[in-house]
Amino acid sequence: MRPAHIPASVLDQSAEGVTRQPSARRMAIAGFCASLVGIGLARFAYTPLLPAIIQEGWFAPSQASYLGAANLMGYLLGAILAGGFAHRRSTVAFLRLMMLVATISFFACAWPVSFVWFFVWRLLAGISGGALMVLAAPVILRHVDARQAGMITGAIFTGIGVGIAISGTLMPLLLQDGLTASWLGLGAVALLLTLIAWQGWPTDDAAATTASPTLSSPSARSQSARSRPVVIFSLQYGLNAVGLVPHMIFLVDFIARSLGRGVEIGATYWVLFGLSAMLGPILAGRAADRYGAQATLRVAYVLQGLAVAVLLITDNPISLGISACVMGALTPGVVPLALARLKELLHDPRVRHRAWSGATATFAVGQAAAAYGFTVLLAQSGSYRPVFAVAAISLVVAFVLDLMVRSRSCVSPS
Repeated sequence: MRPAHIPASVLDQSAEGVTRQPSARRMAIAGFCASLVGIGLARFAYTPLLPAIIQEGWFAPSQASYLGAANLMGYLLGAILAGGFAHRRSTVAFLRLMMLVATISFFACAWPVSFVWFFVWRLLAGISGGALMVLAAPVILRHVDARQAGMITGAIFTGIGVGIAISGTLMPLLLQDGLTASWLGLGAVALLLTLIAWQGWPTDDAAATTASPTLSSPSARSQSARSRPVVIFSLQYGLNAVGLVPHMIFLVDFIARSLGRGVEIGATYWVLFGLSAMLGPILAGRAADRYGAQATLRVAYVLQGLAVAVLLITDNPISLGISACVMGALTPGVVPLALARLKELLHDPRVRHRAWSGATATFAVGQAAAAYGFTVLLAQSGSYRPVFAVAAISLVVAFVLDLMVRSRSCVSPS
């Protein structure tokens, strides 16, 4: 048993003796690289590539849309399947494999071999993203001081925000050299990030789970990933995903065409969205550390609801900019808040893994359903007003549901 004064992030007991763990900062960098490769690049970099894929005749518009959906489908599958790796010794090896799969997918998509070829690799990229989302942060958080958990989680998921920023700034520059060069460039960046993360993962994540003192307590054994507060939280997380979709998918088109401001002005707001996304996870993680995850999440629901609702009542440039910044910050920012909230609700890491996998799957379902539903609603109504209204209502419902959960923990009395 390790001395009480030695942090878990430094020492880890094994049959061979004492193994030095990477520092908390080194592990946070590994998690940052994983979220940047699996979500930030594998998902968001496809958005600016989509028009070029259609214009250069790689695929028809309908096929290109299906390729985008393939990534969301894969994300859902990855979130579900990753739960089986929650407490195995091979988790770190699996994380490395998923980063490699995402990296290879970029190189594989550098040439339009066929629709099926592209679909399979976009699906695999989505699977890797879902798995990395579910597994990376929990594996790292077992080895860091609880007082740093929010900040470390925010640093990990800043990778998503950086990916969004890249999609709005650097990708247009890469596209000047053509689609093939863009995909190869993404692959090179992903490979570099994978190599940087390789030695940053904990050396024995399974041992930390097994050794956790909370697992032997009656209260820990009584926890359930299907308890009422956890189920309500998962539903809130799915509703939050619905509220995020209009800004994620339609913001530029809304400003450019519906408001008649033009594509260049619309792209400017997307850059604001992306730059804010780089700061959102860190700020959200710090707020969770200081004020608690539940309180911070409630504020996030209110801010998001207002940021969406303001688009219903004004087209003032300043209001549009504030809306883009708020939603940009909280699109990746709600992820560390969600994980921190589960840590408040569930003390058993194994149960928390299962709950996080389920919540991530619910988020993926909400996001995919909203993307499809809002597209249909927009086609039928010819206006973005119903889309923004539904998104705002979903965030209000998420806030109201949270008021139903009074306790901070699902631990049953022992």
